[in-house]
Amino acid sequence: MTKTLNAEVPVWGIHAGRTGDADLLFLKQDCIAIGWNAMGDLSKLTAEREAFKQRYIQTYPNAKKGGIATVSGVPYRFLHEMKIGDLIAYPSKQDKHIHIGRVEGEYRYDPSGEAGYPHRRKVKWLRRIPRLDFSQGALYEIGSALSLFLVKNYADEFRAALDGRRASVVKVDQDASVAAVTEDIEDTTRDFVLKRLAQDLKGLPLEGFVAHLLQCMGYHARLTRKNEPSVDIIAHKDHLGIEPPIIKVQVKSSPGTATDKDVSALYGKLSAGEYGLFVTLGTFSPSSRTFEQSKSNLRLIDGDELVELIFAHYEEFDSRHKGLLPLQRIYVPQVLEAD
Repeated sequence: MTKTLNAEVPVWGIHAGRTGDADLLFLKQDCIAIGWNAMGDLSKLTAEREAFKQRYIQTYPNAKKGGIATVSGVPYRFLHEMKIGDLIAYPSKQDKHIHIGRVEGEYRYDPSGEAGYPHRRKVKWLRRIPRLDFSQGALYEIGSALSLFLVKNYADEFRAALDGRRASVVKVDQDASVAAVTEDIEDTTRDFVLKRLAQDLKGLPLEGFVAHLLQCMGYHARLTRKNEPSVDIIAHKDHLGIEPPIIKVQVKSSPGTATDKDVSALYGKLSAGEYGLFVTLGTFSPSSRTFEQSKSNLRLIDGDELVELIFAHYEEFDSRHKGLLPLQRIYVPQVLEAD
């Protein structure tokens, strides 16, 4: 089979803000551009990532340290990794089309440029294609959180679109990428929740969070304030805590693996008719799960199941706990099992 003109050519994705400024700049002036205007003329920096990182730190001293390497890498890639002849895919939020073009110029610095995009490269726009012509997976990849990124998984689909070849038409309910996108969104949200809990609610604050979650589930819950080793929360259904069952809860805020020794320590604190609940941000060892199966009054909740409970009862959270874990309801495709 003869390769097309654009086979194997790198495809870059780029996008900007939600306003129409990027459209006016990119499409009307035949260019692509990025911000970071306070960093000045980037061509004066040596062609090394570290140089861009240090300029970024000097320019934005209050930037979050965890994201410096990723964010400062964007202007570096714009100057030194993107080459003349590479393809550009720009998803316009204004006309709901994907614009595909070819890079035709090296980096130039225009400090007087409008819209706050002084770092520019000339582009020849070649095709304007409706979003609905692409698979869900391609649309998801092109919606990266970064302003500039290399398209990897669905690059062939964008190359084919430029060559006038539409990707194989697959019914939306049979498109495997729909399931992948849904799963990826769920995994990303789950990771966010667990990281936020591990970083911001380590130790006693997490115990208070779990107590509030239990209250949202219809239980009365109070912290033991460490008066009883291995038991962090006492929960019950009645207001006074007199009627059985009494639930004793241990909370482990580390993301590691809880052992059967940890679990048995909680179980040893249970009196006749009481129940044990062990909640961890991490996982449980196989021996812990075996121990749980042998005890009808013991329940183990790992990090993934904790997140599912948070999702199920988040609307009942008070404003303080929603502020600790800010989430927004979105709708994602539901993947139905085949008959």
